[in-house]
Amino acid sequence: MNDLKNPEYVPGHGLLKGKSVLITAAAGAGIGFAAALKAVEEGCRGIVISDVHEGRLAASVDKLRQDTGLNEVWGKLCNVTDEAEVRALVDFAEDKLDGIDILINNAGLGTSKTLVEMEDAEWNKVIDVTLNGTMRMTRYMLQVMKVRGQGGVIVNNASVLGWRAQKEQAHYAAAKAGVMALTRCAALEAAEFNVRINAVAPSLAVHPMLRKSAPEALLKELEGREAYGRGAECWEVANVMMFLASDYSSYMTGEIVPVSSQQA
Repeated sequence: MNDLKNPEYVPGHGLLKGKSVLITAAAGAGIGFAAALKAVEEGCRGIVISDVHEGRLAASVDKLRQDTGLNEVWGKLCNVTDEAEVRALVDFAEDKLDGIDILINNAGLGTSKTLVEMEDAEWNKVIDVTLNGTMRMTRYMLQVMKVRGQGGVIVNNASVLGWRAQKEQAHYAAAKAGVMALTRCAALEAAEFNVRINAVAPSLAVHPMLRKSAPEALLKELEGREAYGRGAECWEVANVMMFLASDYSSYMTGEIVPVSSQQA
């Protein structure tokens, strides 16, 4: 029995055997790279990861290849606020992977600021990366999948803040609530051409960048709200993404799945 307060890493079970995967914002130590690693462990035949940081992206591609032994790993710079870069990323992945089976939209941006102090520029930047970027990737990916006619899966990264309130997070919460609504509406439209779209909604996923940027007192407060007294490991969120990306969730579309032990 796994200790829920100190979980052991769960290895892959071949859920994505033979599938091809594209993941945005996957260079680093957060959910995106954890999802990339899990996708390879789950048997994907090839993967493309993207990010806006060139050095970090190259290092992540090398690490994926070295740690997993999979040679079919590529990286492509992409800023999801730029339509041309979004299209170039999808086209690149389509070519390298001979068609994309699974898209995981992980790109998002968060800052902390009270609404009364927030400038339009900060609000707009968070919305543009987190919500509009997800829309741009989803829109073009659906156009490609519809024409190809072989179906596919899209998994979006939302947040429990799309449902729940937290001070200084109005812009991020609004963006994530938008991702949830986008997921539901796009799923209905995509069903007719055999594409499923779902989202995960993590409550608190702890990674090195969060520990570095978040005030220690706030982090302890947020961890204290969780049933296990801790945030999720990034791979625990990635595990749920893999379920949604796999045929195990074949009847699910338009759903938002919480990855949370939050009690308040």
